[in-house]
Amino acid sequence: METLEIPRAEPISVSQKWLAFTLCVVAYTLSGTVSTLMSVYLPVAIPELTGSTVSEAELGEIGAYVNAIYLYGWMCGGLLFGVVSDRIGRKKSLTLVTALYGISTCLVTVVPDWYLLLVVRFTAGMGVGGVLLITTVYISEIWEDRSRAVILGVLAVCFPIGIVTTGSLNLLFSNWRTAFGIGIIPVVAALLIFLLLPESDRWRNVRNDPSSQERIFDVRNRPNLIRGSLIFGAVLIGLWGIFSWLPTWAQTLLASGRDGQQERGLLMVLLGMGGITGGVFSGILMNRFGKKTTLLATFAACVVMCGILFITNRTFTGIIYIETALLALCFGISQGALSSYIPELFPFAVRGTATGFCFNVGRFFTATAVFFIGSLVTVLGGFGNALLVFSLPFVVALVATIRGR
Repeated sequence: METLEIPRAEPISVSQKWLAFTLCVVAYTLSGTVSTLMSVYLPVAIPELTGSTVSEAELGEIGAYVNAIYLYGWMCGGLLFGVVSDRIGRKKSLTLVTALYGISTCLVTVVPDWYLLLVVRFTAGMGVGGVLLITTVYISEIWEDRSRAVILGVLAVCFPIGIVTTGSLNLLFSNWRTAFGIGIIPVVAALLIFLLLPESDRWRNVRNDPSSQERIFDVRNRPNLIRGSLIFGAVLIGLWGIFSWLPTWAQTLLASGRDGQQERGLLMVLLGMGGITGGVFSGILMNRFGKKTTLLATFAACVVMCGILFITNRTFTGIIYIETALLALCFGISQGALSSYIPELFPFAVRGTATGFCFNVGRFFTATAVFFIGSLVTVLGGFGNALLVFSLPFVVALVATIRGR
């Protein structure tokens, strides 16, 4: 019997890889901007959309709906488009999600009320969730092994760079609708992705091979799926719990009567810059010491730095800036390293679906866990003790990584 030979895809050229990386950087960076843009314009956007002056309580309530619906869209998009990318390909999926969050952002410029704002923010969140996943999977498949960890680390820092861009837009545009016109850039990027980028050759080869079809819950993939979800979810809980409340903790250490605006602002800058720096260095560390060793050392360092920061400081001093910067550096390394580590736990046939599951299932638990900090402050007697509890998820991630490959 004559054997049918399966055609293999042509390798992607160096210039195509760099073009792909550039467009992924654009999509990834602006996803950070779109994620935080409404937060800075919320106090002026909501009164206009409601048509009346709103109280602080009403602003907080509506703002909570707007932010929550975006996060739910982010989670749904991350889960859904992972499956889609395994079915129709990385290139088409990346085109779809980039266009989705770009068009949704542009639509914010014409929404007549905050109810429709909820709809377009949900779809924008879906697109961003898909972009953060698919760009990571796509680059991990088309890049050569020796520099893959470094390039994924650089990609991971684009999100906080996008947050910095949000601050710049806030300074440039007083009209919030004008600022959301930035959505046209990802729309153009989506068109260029569709027209210029090649499909992942590894994905094409797997799709052409009937013997390679798998499911994420197969016996071979199930342990890594559980481990990946546990590690990434635990890190998210620890990271968001501490990031969200560290400025408030710092405020409680200041002398009575000090507004703390400068201290809180500088701490947030250090958190962002530390994350960016850590993401850049994560690939270098993984190439030098290996992925597992880097993750183990980083998780251990997160636990130690949390202990130093929240146990030893009872009043605000300059040392808190140094300790916060070191903790943020560890956070950045962990995010960059996980962007490389998680996708490689799974075969190409289910990489998008499985990575999307690991990246996003933990977000449901993260949002819930962070809400408990109010109760922890009361029970444990202060923000420092409550935030110290959020170092425990890094212990969970450490143990799960030890048991992994």
